[in-house]
Amino acid sequence: MTRTWRQWAALVAALLFLDASLSFENLWPTPAVRWNGAISIEAAVCVLGLAATWRWASASRAWLRSLSVIWIALVIGRYADVTAPALYGRDVNLYWDARYLPDVAAMLATAASAWLLLAALLVIALTLLVLYTVVRWALGQVARAAANPLERRVLVGLATAAIALFAVQSLWALPAAKPHFSTAVTPMYARQARFIVNALAPSTGRMRIPSSPPIESDLRFVKGADVLLIFIESYGAVSFDRPAFVTDLASSRLGLEKTIHATGREVVSAFVESPTFGGSSWFAHLSLLSGIDARDPETNTLLMTEKRDTLVTAFARHGFRTIGVLPGLKKSWPEGAFYGFDEVYDAKRLHYPGPWFGWFEIPDQFTLARIDEVVHDSDSPSFIFFPTLSTHFPFGPTPPYQTDWQRVLTDDPYDSRILYQALGDEPDWRNLGPSYVQAVRYAYESIGGYLRQPAKRDFVAILIGDHQPPAAVSGTGARWDVPVHVIASRREILERLQGRGFEVGLTPTRPSIGRMDQLLPVLLGAFGMPGS
Repeated sequence: MTRTWRQWAALVAALLFLDASLSFENLWPTPAVRWNGAISIEAAVCVLGLAATWRWASASRAWLRSLSVIWIALVIGRYADVTAPALYGRDVNLYWDARYLPDVAAMLATAASAWLLLAALLVIALTLLVLYTVVRWALGQVARAAANPLERRVLVGLATAAIALFAVQSLWALPAAKPHFSTAVTPMYARQARFIVNALAPSTGRMRIPSSPPIESDLRFVKGADVLLIFIESYGAVSFDRPAFVTDLASSRLGLEKTIHATGREVVSAFVESPTFGGSSWFAHLSLLSGIDARDPETNTLLMTEKRDTLVTAFARHGFRTIGVLPGLKKSWPEGAFYGFDEVYDAKRLHYPGPWFGWFEIPDQFTLARIDEVVHDSDSPSFIFFPTLSTHFPFGPTPPYQTDWQRVLTDDPYDSRILYQALGDEPDWRNLGPSYVQAVRYAYESIGGYLRQPAKRDFVAILIGDHQPPAAVSGTGARWDVPVHVIASRREILERLQGRGFEVGLTPTRPSIGRMDQLLPVLLGAFGMPGS
């Protein structure tokens, strides 16, 4: 039977759709995708397979339905493979990332409005339904064409040529080869299978954890002072690297630097390489406090089951009261015993009575005000570990800064007009840059306000980013560097840090001084002499 031009057009459309569905790329910085004309080797193999099994494929609807479901799984895998690095900054690990889906869902349910979430779920369901319908139609077109001898020869010729070109390019590793082939999807699923196998064999992970470095210092240069280690959520090098961010944050940085000088202190800064990107802050916390490069869930889990010395226990040995202030901690944390804190202030113990702000709920300024109370209540110097929340993705709504720090501690911390305006300022999911800048401004303002509060004792503050913001803000291929600032009035500390690569001021310079875990001995060396 002679095929009409409309049937030929339908076949061409089906082939193009099948190819594009497995070779699209991300349209940064959005979750959208585009096709740049690349060829999918898996689509070519599938077309060749349908042509080779045309009798069965054209007669079996069940087979085509099953193949359509498999195809959708490949499309989803492709979407995850190209979108996660573009928006999140790292590859997907389905085994480990799936554990955090409930937390991510809870965050989105709080940060986004209910109608927006419902609309998103409906769009996802409708998209899958439409995708299945179109895939089933496209595969049916190919199967019907394969039943015709002439068209079958055309399909076999096109598929064989594509596979041969792919083999030649792969064997000779031709740079910028034409035609361009997209990265295959099936290897991504193979990687996920390997992740699962490795995760279910923890003994191999335990062998990879090195011995702890010497965590020894007499801490003579911080004697009698409180030491605050403040991990600023999503505070990444992009805030210094992107010209637009530098311009927008210039006045806030200048204000913080003036406050540092006005309170009789100085600041030195550097870049360090975080063990994580766009999330999983606890890898950064563990790396710095333990001196072990912890950049995967397996190392994190295994390390925290062991009895090791940490920066916390080093301060405890010298009479410091060690306190973990974790406003984001809402569940039991038995593994936290690894660090050796004397006390832990979680969200419940902080007793925040004011209005919630997005998923993070507790404003950083309130937590800093509570830290001030805790420090004043102690006759012993304290080591405080505080990971902030208010710069957490999606960077909004940002709490307003309250100049009256005593009012921050009440159940009516803000004027109603200012509160209403702040809560109504939801992030633009298509462009998170402005919300990120606003959140970092709030962090600078809150820290500056804390520096201006009357202090019971001298203190040293270490401000450090846990990781870069997601790639939707940082951009694709961004460095994993984060800034670290040390604020102190004690000249010995600042000079010793300058000798290890720190620069005077709030603006760090490249290169980074090393990994996050390598910062631990640098700080110990700045705070005292070797020896316990």
